[in-house]
Amino acid sequence: MTIREVINCGGVSEKNEMLMQIYADVTGREMKISRSAQTCALGSAIAAAVAAGKERGGFDDFDAAQSAMCEVKDISYKPDPENHELYQGLFRLYMQLHDAFGLKDTPGDLSNVMKDLLAIKERVTAQYV
Repeated sequence: MTIREVINCGGVSEKNEMLMQIYADVTGREMKISRSAQTCALGSAIAAAVAAGKERGGFDDFDAAQSAMCEVKDISYKPDPENHELYQGLFRLYMQLHDAFGLKDTPGDLSNVMKDLLAIKERVTAQYV
């Protein structure tokens, strides 16, 4: 299955712009926000509309119901390519540590980890000086 888009809902997406930007930067994907703040209730309404069926004012399938009842807000969070690259580097270091500590018979040369983390720190802090 291919992920075509990410639509967030609920508290964090409504209240924390910084975290939404971090999500976009980490994943390298645009983060969209559901227009409904009550997505659980909306999901129940969609299921009820499908259960009712088109003859009784509802919909014959979930795709049709979602198309008619779901929207996204105008605001979205687009990934910053530089930040995405930084997070990818951190993830590579995380995987190296995971494999060295967590997998049996994995070569455990970790001599680069601290140097790489310090280089990332210097790169990031240089932006704010």
